[in-house]
Amino acid sequence: MVNNKRRLHHLIRLLLVFVCMNVVWYIAYLLMNHSILPSPFAVYNAMFHLGGQEIALNVGYSLFRIFAGVVLALIIGLLIGLLMGRSMTWNKLLDPVVYLTYPVPKIALLPVVMLFFGLGETSKILMIMLILLFQIIISVRDGVKAIPENTYDVLTSIGASTVQKFWHVTLPGALSVILSTIRISLGTAISVLFFTEIYGTEHGMGFFIMDAWLRLDYPEMYAGIMLFSLVGFVLFLLVDFLDYKFMKWRNLT
Repeated sequence: MVNNKRRLHHLIRLLLVFVCMNVVWYIAYLLMNHSILPSPFAVYNAMFHLGGQEIALNVGYSLFRIFAGVVLALIIGLLIGLLMGRSMTWNKLLDPVVYLTYPVPKIALLPVVMLFFGLGETSKILMIMLILLFQIIISVRDGVKAIPENTYDVLTSIGASTVQKFWHVTLPGALSVILSTIRISLGTAISVLFFTEIYGTEHGMGFFIMDAWLRLDYPEMYAGIMLFSLVGFVLFLLVDFLDYKFMKWRNLT
């Protein structure tokens, strides 16, 4: 009952913010009175008249790239983060590498990645993976280090294997920071995806938005931006659902 009330209040707040944003948008449209900022009604009208098959294709390509990049980053980041968190030797070896490469602005590597891997899907997925990778490594490492050693004592006393200790202690202990890191990094990953979809592709929401801009079809351009934002919003909801599903102990407080 309490959780249902919380979700209802959260939904009401979201709707109120959405309405307020549209009111501000409409006031700005009236004050500017220029074609570069169409009214919300014109944009929504353009959105509902978009071809369903075309939008599904563009959104599908964008989602595939985000999903592939996130999965790659999680696999590599989890392995490295767990190694660094549980082994002092690996931490000493990899810590300087992570800290020297983490501050490099990943978006600046876009031309380099495209030179080595071309303009196709590989470079787009790799850019998203690079954005997420180092944040996942550091978060997982710190999350694993924060687990008290005596937490493993019970499992050790009953003869649990290393895999069982990982499954019942290490992974749950690191899961919270993993989900938080993904939630924070998704916005950046989607921004990078927009830049990568401008080049060497005919599909994706980034291509769709820029194509509308070049045709001076501003209502369709803003409709594409809103659909791209909707993709990000749905991904945020998915992370929230995973948080609720696997971190129920935290949601009870």
